[in-house]
Parts: sequence; structure tokens; C-alpha cells
Amino acid sequence: MLTAYIKGYRAYLRLERSLSENTIEAYCNDVLKLESYLEETNVRSVKQVEKKHLHDFLKWIVELGLAPYTQARIVSGLKSFFKFLVLDEVLETNPTSLLEAPKLGRKLPDTLAHNEILGMLDHIDRSKPQGERNRAIIETLYACGLRVSELVNLKISNLYLDEGFIRVIGKGDKERLVPIHDEASESIKLYVDQVRVHIDIKPGEEDTVFLSARGGKLSRVMIFYIIKDLAEKAGINKRISPHTFRHSFATELVEHGADLRAVQEMLGHVSITTTEIYTHLDRKYLRDTIVAHHPFYNGSL
Repeated sequence: MLTAYIKGYRAYLRLERSLSENTIEAYCNDVLKLESYLEETNVRSVKQVEKKHLHDFLKWIVELGLAPYTQARIVSGLKSFFKFLVLDEVLETNPTSLLEAPKLGRKLPDTLAHNEILGMLDHIDRSKPQGERNRAIIETLYACGLRVSELVNLKISNLYLDEGFIRVIGKGDKERLVPIHDEASESIKLYVDQVRVHIDIKPGEEDTVFLSARGGKLSRVMIFYIIKDLAEKAGINKRISPHTFRHSFATELVEHGADLRAVQEMLGHVSITTTEIYTHLDRKYLRDTIVAHHPFYNGSL
């Protein structure tokens, strides 16, 4: 029923919406979930789908206990799927036009203090080849605020380390130039020049910066594992991920006076609204700022 339109929908998401492969896969899986649900309710054709069926489906996923963010993503995916069907003239009207996603709060991820990151770096065994690689990975994540997908896909041909920049391919294949700190730059050079040159690189990965011991591109899961292992060794009890470094990067910039538009550009966000979630300031920082600058506190009155 809906499966027949998945191939065209994938092409639409990739070519017209410029979405990442991970998002495309999630949206397509959500369509398949809807199809399974509709088949159990004896809906056999996409033209039979009405708003009532979609509301019932959303009630069903709420009962499954899916998180609000997951529910919102499913609604977004279904809206784009039925919009595609209208554009492709499969349907005349869009049954999702009045479908609403759950209201979402703004979840603020944990950050890592500078000394915590130094603690992780101190627990890297640099006597092993992967030690230099892992140090370069941690420093690059923190220095540049990269997404994990941007890190694993980073190319040697996109490194301009002498100029202090790297070229990053972000969501929707959008490119941006990101400044890189000297220390992170030196760590990458050390890894590339002294470790990576001794790896038997798999065909097709010659331009990939960070490689496994077998010469293949590192997976996203491997980056998570590296970070989790170092956090445990450093005695950090927070739930952290590669995204924690991205959030820490942006928070540090804003707390030290960086312009929000500049942070938006470096993170590769289309909308500044998305960037704002990375700009929370802790209460101590806010209080210290008020004490330092408000005339009531600093004796200017």
C-alpha cells in the first residue's frame, strides 16, 4: 500500500528536501509503521487514509510510550510523506494538513567543563596508535563543534590547517568553513603524519581523516564508544555523547561573548532558533554577570 511509494519518497527527501540519510531512513521507517497500523484496521489503499486514521495512529504511538521528540518526528515525517503524494498527484488532498505534533520543551543537554575534557585527554594511552587518533578526535569535536556524522566523514582534502580552518560537509550536503584551534590542528597533523601513514587503507577511504586499525572509516557507534570509555576512565558520571562536545563548544563561545549569529554559522544551523538551545547560561554565570555589570551591585549608584 504505502510501500509502493517509498522509493519515490526517498528521492524526494534526498533531492528536493536535501535531508540527511539518517533522517530519510527514520522518515521511511515511520511510514512503514503507519502502513502496518493501517493494515490492521483494514485500510488497504492510500486513498482511503483519512485524518481520523492518522489521529488514531498517533494515539497508538502515545500508548506505546514513545518520547515526545519521537512523536514529533513521526508527525513531521508523515506530513512530508503525504505532501509528496499530493505533489506526485497520487492524492488530491493532504489528510495531515491539520495534524499537530506534541508540544516540546527545550531540553538542555549536559556540558563538559574544560577540566573534564582535559581529564579525558589525560586518560588516552598515546603509546598506542589509536591513542593519537582518539586524542585528535576529542580535540576536533571540542575545538570545532562538529556533529558526529561530520567528524567521521571529514576529508583530508578539506583540511586547511595552516590557514586555521577545516571545510565541513553538514546536513543536506551544505558546506561551511569552521575555524580550528592550533592544538587540535597539531593533533590531527601528528595522527595523519605519524600514525595514519602506516595503515593499510581500504579502497575508497584514501581521503578520510579518521580510520580504524583495519583502514576503514570509523562508524558513529565507534565514536560513541571511544567517548564513553574515556569518560568512565576520567570518572565523569554525566551521560555524554559526541553531541555533548558540540554543545560545550557553543556554550563556551556564548559565555565568552561570541555573537549568536557567528555561533549559528559555525554550527551550521539554518535557523538561529535552533542555535538558541546551545546558549543556556548557568545560574552562577548569570549571577556573576549581574554582579559585575549591574550598577546596584558594583557600586555605581
